[in-house]
Amino acid sequence: MLRELYTAALGMQPQQTRLEVSANNIANANTPGFKRGSVFESTLIDAASHLNHTPGVAEQDDPPVGSFIDFSKGMFEQTQNPLDVAVDNQNGFFVVRDEAGTQYLTRAGHFILTPAGEITTTDGKRIDGLENSVNMGKSPTSGVDDLKEQTSVNIVISPNGDVFANNDKVGFIQIAKVDNPETLQKASNACFTVTSSTKMDVMPQEEVNLKQGWLENSNVDIVKEMVQMIELQRLFEVGSKVIHTGSETLDTSLRLGRIV
Repeated sequence: MLRELYTAALGMQPQQTRLEVSANNIANANTPGFKRGSVFESTLIDAASHLNHTPGVAEQDDPPVGSFIDFSKGMFEQTQNPLDVAVDNQNGFFVVRDEAGTQYLTRAGHFILTPAGEITTTDGKRIDGLENSVNMGKSPTSGVDDLKEQTSVNIVISPNGDVFANNDKVGFIQIAKVDNPETLQKASNACFTVTSSTKMDVMPQEEVNLKQGWLENSNVDIVKEMVQMIELQRLFEVGSKVIHTGSETLDTSLRLGRIV
């Protein structure tokens, strides 16, 4: 009877993991540059071995599922925002860094212009290649009132990554090419870090293909994820009912044993 309970619990574990991954996919369906997660059965043979040879307790350190990231392209959406940029290169990523200098790769090209004249990600990460600030027609000591009167800036990003502000070049957007994106480790919903197995090179500018005024949306198919979530919930309920029935049967057997 204990083995039946363990078998049902072992079957529920992959469904729970899939539910969590699918819920995260749905939550980020509108996040630019988000790459959907998925789950696969990674160690079914090991799980069966644990079932047959581990007496009394379930093996918690070796779950029978693993997850991976789907790096397929999302749909491109035209926004007309000059600070929205899409990478139209296979396995190409923007290279950004936080204040500590930690490097991240991302496909989310929704950038902003800070009051200091820097083009950054929405969470303040700086773009590799952009070393110069954009001249917005204000002095470094100008206040809030002066900032309101700043001159407009015409920002142009060429397909090869060169960035111009009012016809003055302020740098370029560096693009990294990753030959094995499956080795990247997710750091946030749209940012990734390299690992020791990652094969990454700086893409030559003549090969870079950027689209200004466009954004790469999430590659999540919301309808498919919703259907999958409903199926997973039903499968999870089946396992739960098996455990509940087994528990009641075990309880009845114990009561009968006391009577005898």
